[in-house]
Amino acid sequence: MLPTKAYAAQSETKPLEPFSIERREPGANDVLLEIKYCGICHSDLHQARNEWKNSSYPMVPGHEIVGVVTKIGSDVKDIKIGETVGIGCFVNSCRKCSSCKNGEEQYCANTAFTYNSTDNGTPTYGGYSTQITIDRNYLLKIPAGLPLDATAPLLCAGITTYKPLKTWGAGPGKKVAVVGLGGLGHMAVKIAKAMGSEVTVLSRGEQKKEAAKKLGADKYVATNVAKNMEDLAEYFDLVVDTVSADHDIDAILSTVKLGGVIVLVGVPPEGVKFNAHNIISKRRIFAGSMIGGIAETQEMLDFCAAHKVTADIELIDIKDVNDAYERMEHGDVKYRFVIDCATLN
Repeated sequence: MLPTKAYAAQSETKPLEPFSIERREPGANDVLLEIKYCGICHSDLHQARNEWKNSSYPMVPGHEIVGVVTKIGSDVKDIKIGETVGIGCFVNSCRKCSSCKNGEEQYCANTAFTYNSTDNGTPTYGGYSTQITIDRNYLLKIPAGLPLDATAPLLCAGITTYKPLKTWGAGPGKKVAVVGLGGLGHMAVKIAKAMGSEVTVLSRGEQKKEAAKKLGADKYVATNVAKNMEDLAEYFDLVVDTVSADHDIDAILSTVKLGGVIVLVGVPPEGVKFNAHNIISKRRIFAGSMIGGIAETQEMLDFCAAHKVTADIELIDIKDVNDAYERMEHGDVKYRFVIDCATLN
């Protein structure tokens, strides 16, 4: 086993603190990597604080991992020592079910998530650490030219927004709205724009207007002004709703055109309520989406490299992770915290 420095939550009420874990020695099909950077996802906070009521401790969060290969197993032929690679939200699956066979491993009933999960009966620990061992089949190649720190959030925020945009046909001639301008929202704006869509940001007030324009949005609409929403009636082909707090879904639905789609990627803890008439009357599609499979995540990375799309980040020292959690909870980040994992040493 390989002793590894990490940061962990010991309970839902305790701050993250230094912790020692052990990684397995690479097997024949495994890769060991030194973690360079790990993004902080809002789901890290949810799980560290047991807000989803499924947390196990001690917990080492982190599923937006970028690192450099330091050791490979004997059967790994397409990865080289020194290569830059990434790990997203899961590290194993059954490989036999229809989801796995169709490249949708994220929907496998036996998915082993990168942390707060088990892999063959062993607890998984995430990227707030110095190294990690992973099966090659769940490893991603980071294309040349992408800055590693700003690429880390693509492993969750990037694929979470790329997936619905691709699935529901964002592209030239399509009008896309992004609801919310946080970690997910800012990636949705960049990716939808790179796909060739007309992109509008919908946010509660005017305070994020300039930021949205800097990110590439064509339009910005403050949703707290009723007239603004009336002017957008049946305007959008696709709405990607990234908000993880209570908000007026019916008002957003009114902007979706006949046969258009609204897709949720944010998870409001109180649940979602809307008037069914607003779906039925215009044959609107109300959908949900999460991350993508391994092949699609690689596709997303290659797309982002081709279009020079990365996250806007604030790079932090691991000792500042608890402050980052507090700031993230209050929306005080533009737009993603990333841990410099060298600071664990």
